[in-house]
Amino acid sequence: MKGFLNAVVSGTVFCLAVTCSHAAEVSWTGCGVTKKAFMSELAAAYESKTATLVKLSGGGATKGIRAASAGTADMGGSCRVRLKDVNGEIHPEERDAELVQVAWDAMVVVVNPINPVSDISMENLKKVYDGEISNWNEIGGVDRPIGIVARAGKTNGVGYMYRHLVFGDADYTIKARALEVKNTGPLEKKVEKIQTAIAIDGISSAKKRNLKFLSLDGVAPTKENIASGRYPLFRPLYITINKNNPSAEAKKFIQFALSPEGQAIISEQGTVNLSEGRNLTDMWQKKIAGVGL
Repeated sequence: MKGFLNAVVSGTVFCLAVTCSHAAEVSWTGCGVTKKAFMSELAAAYESKTATLVKLSGGGATKGIRAASAGTADMGGSCRVRLKDVNGEIHPEERDAELVQVAWDAMVVVVNPINPVSDISMENLKKVYDGEISNWNEIGGVDRPIGIVARAGKTNGVGYMYRHLVFGDADYTIKARALEVKNTGPLEKKVEKIQTAIAIDGISSAKKRNLKFLSLDGVAPTKENIASGRYPLFRPLYITINKNNPSAEAKKFIQFALSPEGQAIISEQGTVNLSEGRNLTDMWQKKIAGVGL
């Protein structure tokens, strides 16, 4: 750090009133939930601290893992684990990625803010997606059809983890009719606009939108309930890097994300950081063993 400060003083790195010369840059791509949760704030703080430009782009958890694995991005973001085949082998496009956990997230049931329903049981949630419950009046709401909004595909972060943790099956197919969207942003916008909509989303992203979260079996997805494990659908959030040849700038950024300063930024955004979620680690290991992750 002394060397860097000396460089600033000597003019190696300098900022003028309207332009700034960056000492270096590092790229990050991937998970929309992670990006909205805290990456923008982490990147801004890191850039201010080091003059390193952090270039952020979206594209989903799969892109985040595979770009890091292939080395086409310095870092990625993911809200799911790496894919495995039936023999337990890591997907070849994800084999060279290392997932570094930086926080905890939770998958939540989101509805339009005017929806009078405030709680749903896990059993009824499954029935909604299985098409066995199709009207809100069957679970305490108005007499209107339930409109499921879902991410397209089965390998996106929310969809993959939801299938595992709720249905115990990565290949689970929604049996009810559903409106499919490509990524998190459009999903959230649809639920904001459609009064009868329901969707599964990552709370670290959803809390920054005008959405209502349903309690699950009477347990609200508050930060405290997520951190304690009382709310059941918690999951890790990762920064991904190439495990064989990570860039020096990527390693520095991850050190910052894991530092007290970086972890404080994550917590300030309403996301459960590693210290706050320290009791979740053993619970997570038991959970993933039980569902084959």
